[in-house]
Amino acid sequence: MKHRRLSIGALVAVVGPGLLAGLSDDDPAGITTYSVLGADYGYQLLWVLLLSTLALVMFHTLAARMGVVTGQGLIGLVRQRYGVRVGGAALVALVVANIGTTCAEFAGIAAGFELFGVSRHLSVPAVALLVSALVLRGSFHRVEHFLLLLSTVFLAYIASGILADPDWGAATRGLLIPTMPVNGEAVAIVTATVGTTLAPWGLSFIQSYAVDKKLRIEDLRLERIDVVTGALLTGVIGFFVVVACAATLHRDGRSITDAADAALALQPLAGDLASSLFGIGLIGAAILAAAILPLSTAYSVCEYAGVEAALNDPFREARTFYLTFGAVTGLGALIVMIPGAPLVTILVATQVLNAVLLLPLLVVIIGVARDARTMGQYRLSTTGTVCYGVTTAVVLICVVALAITSSWG
Repeated sequence: MKHRRLSIGALVAVVGPGLLAGLSDDDPAGITTYSVLGADYGYQLLWVLLLSTLALVMFHTLAARMGVVTGQGLIGLVRQRYGVRVGGAALVALVVANIGTTCAEFAGIAAGFELFGVSRHLSVPAVALLVSALVLRGSFHRVEHFLLLLSTVFLAYIASGILADPDWGAATRGLLIPTMPVNGEAVAIVTATVGTTLAPWGLSFIQSYAVDKKLRIEDLRLERIDVVTGALLTGVIGFFVVVACAATLHRDGRSITDAADAALALQPLAGDLASSLFGIGLIGAAILAAAILPLSTAYSVCEYAGVEAALNDPFREARTFYLTFGAVTGLGALIVMIPGAPLVTILVATQVLNAVLLLPLLVVIIGVARDARTMGQYRLSTTGTVCYGVTTAVVLICVVALAITSSWG
């Protein structure tokens, strides 16, 4: 019993990077993507979500291992391994994607609160101030505990999916038997699903956060449990979002453009409770991701600049870190506040952009992981390289297929 208590205590001590990086992938842009997937294609494309979740397990495990073994974040390792230019290019790509996705998070905050009659002119600035105060004034553990507590809101999606009374047999077939319409819209939503599940910022965040949490090599075994749990929960939540929309919106032939539309449309089809739970989940997911996206960006900028920065550091010792966090948060909130800003376009386009920017990032991650001087005995094996290479090739095929079908249109 004493040994078991020690094991549970050790696991609790390392929990954080995997859970937060995984669950924050189910952000408003992700929920929108999954909602459209279910509303337009029913249960048919659930297998895409399954494969994306497996890829998430693989690459998040690798990123966490790289952070623990080297004590460095992803951008810092890329700069060290490939030089200033490649590192700078990776940083620019990551920052562009992160700013776009941060806009998507605040768009989700605006849409979620508007479902309950709260104007975006109140909700967006309030949440921006909340996450800024949390990071600027809180200690590492206080921030982590708040974010982990906030992540429990995702249970609302599971409840919403069950209340929609889905066809579990059809869902199982869609999950295990790959079929797909051959058209540009289907390719675009498949690519967006890959991009939102295996997001570039998530890979960067999980590695940097493992470093900031000061995990050691002896923590690797337990950290794998944290990573796998977070990734699997991401897939489970996405599954329930898809089946909720498939069982209601797709069944009745209703099309939607975003997750807020899905929440409203669920009301007459699955009841007020399912609709409200869907909206609550959207708000919680948006706040969680709105805190983590700027954190991921701030870590990456400091790593490239060679500046030591952590959540426990005071402002005077980590100005670059906190100013970057504030700039990304403020810019994301400001863009969403612009009258007539194309929020739906931002939500979906950033996920496709994530899939495109993901390709070079996956290549450099594999390259760094194979470097014996950097990773030592924990370097990626030949068999592992093949597995990760095949996964990267699948992402490449999605992006190329999207480009071809778009040119046809």
